[in-house]
This record gives sequence, structure tokens and C-alpha cells, in this order.
Amino acid sequence: MDASSVQYTGTACDGAGIQASAPCESSVAALGAPPSSLATPGGEEPFGTDAAGGFADAAFRAKKKHSLREVAPPEPALEHVLSDTHVHLAMLRDPARALARAAVHRVGFLCCISDPTGDADVVYSQIDEWARQAADMLPCIAPDVGVSVPHVRIACGCHPHEARLYDDAVEARLVRHLKDPRTCCVGEIGLDYHYDHSPRPVQRDVFARQLRLAHETGLPVSLHLREAHDDALDIMDDIGFPEAGVILHCFNLGPDELAPWVQRGCYVAVGGAVTFASSDALRQALPRIPRNRLLFETDGPYMAPAPFRGCECGSDHVVFTAARIAAELGIEPGPLRKDFLSEVFANAVSLLDRKATPWQNER
Repeated sequence: MDASSVQYTGTACDGAGIQASAPCESSVAALGAPPSSLATPGGEEPFGTDAAGGFADAAFRAKKKHSLREVAPPEPALEHVLSDTHVHLAMLRDPARALARAAVHRVGFLCCISDPTGDADVVYSQIDEWARQAADMLPCIAPDVGVSVPHVRIACGCHPHEARLYDDAVEARLVRHLKDPRTCCVGEIGLDYHYDHSPRPVQRDVFARQLRLAHETGLPVSLHLREAHDDALDIMDDIGFPEAGVILHCFNLGPDELAPWVQRGCYVAVGGAVTFASSDALRQALPRIPRNRLLFETDGPYMAPAPFRGCECGSDHVVFTAARIAAELGIEPGPLRKDFLSEVFANAVSLLDRKATPWQNER
């Protein structure tokens, strides 16, 4: 079976695998040339504009001085459907079109991140509508490609930047969203000592509270850790690693920093940073990640892989990350790469597309 015939329709939630069944609808009327309002006085597009530049197709485009240039997807084409285990759909300029583009580029599953202090209510109320709009767009942006909209699950958690906002009311909102059977993960949660948008003691307290929620709910956690891995490890060793699983989101460090997390059975999600010139340590760490613990992610709209730096990153960009990781591991295109991509996809859906937990089923 070739990649063009591989689709994933999900196992646990409604709204999965929505087929493109309608002609071009009004929802894609704005997909012509980029509106002039998106251009800066100098003609450059600001960050936040997607890499396609607003064009009504599924082509990849990167910045080239004051214009955009088309970039071919990896060749030969990847042999298996992909997953994106970390994307912020609500932060994208057009979430529905992002889902449609992901479908065209064979992304079959993704996990949408939300935050109870910010966009969670929007995500939970709009995500099914985004999927329906994406299905309507598919005949327009890829009329000759028969694909389904990716199956989407949701993660919800208070980012460490927003820990200062966390209180009983926010926690009640978080618990309500975690009860939703579409929720597959608590996250992203953790510690960020680089920006310190929230005081460190507050970050540690909120992180611990949400870890305890993960234990109570039976859900895995997705960790955002920056310059704080030692403190995070201490907290998790004290409270305990959730049996449902732990994801090291956006891992970009070296083998030494990776080791204690791998020893504790964590999943390691690698995104566009693997393509950056400065990421030698991450590339050296790749062989140390057990194959059954590796995940692909984008962190869209952030962390666009080369050569798309400065453009909005969508789930479709995961094709460049997956191709680069396979190449760094010495996996040649063909049957071996297909097996590799299949295993990484299975990691994602076995972790993040489970049935509702007993806690979620309680009423």
C-alpha cells in the first residue's frame, strides 16, 4: 500500500477522518493572493503569515527577500502517513486551512494544544467546525488528491508562562476540559526559566498541581521545559511520573540531558529544530532516543523547519522534520523508511488517541 492510500480515521472520538465532499465553499473565498494588509511597508510578510502566503493551493513557500519562493516537499515522497503531536491550531492564521493542508501532505493525526488561561474555550468550541471547513476546502486546494482531514485530539494545560494566572477558577476550567473525551493529554505544562514570565516558585507549584491532576485523570502529560530540566526532574521524581506517559515536548538538547528522561521511559518529541544549523547536539542525541519513544511534532505556529524560518509553521511542515530525522538516523527512502515512519506514527496514536479514561467516563 503506497502512502497516497494510507489514511487514519481515529479510534476514540467523533469528527475523525472527515472526507472532502463539498465543492469550493465560501470558507475558501479568501484563499486568493495574500491580502495587502498582511504586508509590511517594505513588502515583507510579518511572522504569523503562513508559509503558503495565502495562496489557494497546498504548495510550500519560504521567504526570499521581499517575496516568496516555492519549496518542493521531500523527494522521494514519504512512504507513510505522519503525525504532529504538538500544534497550536488556535494560534494559526487559518486553522481550517491548516488542517486541509495537513491532509494534503499526509498528516493523519495531530494533537492540538490548548491553555485554560487562554485559548482552550475557543479550541473546544471550534475544532469540529475547523475540521468541517477543512473538508470543504480540500477540493479547492488539492482537487486531484483524495484524502481525509486529520484526526484531531486535544491537550489542555497551563503553560509555565501563564502560571501566575493559575488559581482555583482556572483549575476548575482545566478539569472541565480534561473531562471532555476529546482530551488526550495534560499539557503543555512545565517550567520555563529562560523567559521567567511567571515567578519560579509559582511555576513549580502550578506544575506540581497539574502533575497531580494527570495522576488523577489517568492522562499522559506533555512537558515544556526550558533551562529547568533538573528542577522538573526533581518534582516529577517526588510526585511520580504519570503511568499514562510523559512527553518531552520540543526536545532540543544533547545526549547527556536526554539520558535521565529516557531512563524513566519518557517519549521524546522532536520538531523543526532538528533542521537548524545550531542543533548539532540534538542531532547527536537522536540515536539515543528509543525508536518506540520517538514522536514528531511542529509546535506550530512556532519552530518552522528550515528553510521556512520566519514563516508560520503548520502541521504540514512535519514532512520536512520527519525526512530530516530519518536521514540523520541513516534510514534510506523505501521500505526501511516506511517501517520507521509507521512505528513513529504508531507511537503517537497509541499514546494520544486512546479511549476515554475511567475518570473521564465518570459523570
